[in-house]
Amino acid sequence: MFRALWTAASGMETHQSNLDVITNNLANVNTTGYKRQRANFQDLMYQTMIPAGEAQSIEGNQVPTGLQVGMGSRLASVQKVFLQGSLRTTNNPLDVAIQGNGLLVVKLPDGRQAYTRDGTFNIDSKGRMVTPDGLTTDPQIVVPKNAKSVHISPDGEVTATVAGQTAPLRLGQLVLAQFINPAGLEARGNNLFMETAASGKPSLSSPGVNGAGHLQSGFLEASNVNVAEELVNMVIGQRAYQMDASAIRTVNRMLGYTATL
Repeated sequence: MFRALWTAASGMETHQSNLDVITNNLANVNTTGYKRQRANFQDLMYQTMIPAGEAQSIEGNQVPTGLQVGMGSRLASVQKVFLQGSLRTTNNPLDVAIQGNGLLVVKLPDGRQAYTRDGTFNIDSKGRMVTPDGLTTDPQIVVPKNAKSVHISPDGEVTATVAGQTAPLRLGQLVLAQFINPAGLEARGNNLFMETAASGKPSLSSPGVNGAGHLQSGFLEASNVNVAEELVNMVIGQRAYQMDASAIRTVNRMLGYTATL
């Protein structure tokens, strides 16, 4: 019976972690470019009392299935699901959404590259295109002071209409990074991802090249969290937690009956 207590306790801990993941998804339902997370579970080790196929009689008959008792479950990983989120219009020419694969590249203060699906860009006091946190694009793009308007094409080319010139002025090129395993990226917070050994090295290319998606100016990508799906998963996780708690109460009562004998 003590084994049942520990098995149920492992289940409670696992389902609590699942609810933590679900509530984080719901908290980010309106976060631009957020990718929902999914909890993956594994069963724990088994106690083998009779190995399958072992001879159990003098006649040498084999046990067809054996006898194993499981020890519970555990949280194996929390996986990011890089499905496309819906696009919402902003009518801001500096906002860009990615339609397809890839992540925008920005530069951290320490010089390292970070990656994001959040295309909310602004112009800082030096004319640079920056994120809401002030991180510059990589490569850096600077808008001249006399620019009347800025345009970002689907292939990532950034141009500006400058006073006194009829032809648009080319300012630079936005690139997209692709990873062989985007689920292996490290979520840094602030809508940023970092490269890891699991994600592999980034493959940089212009939008629309080598399988990278296109950019859509004047739009932002919404979170890919499905509220209805998350609420259903929350109910399932809550009920599983309650059943494990009920198992602990049941075993406790059984132990109480045994103690009174």
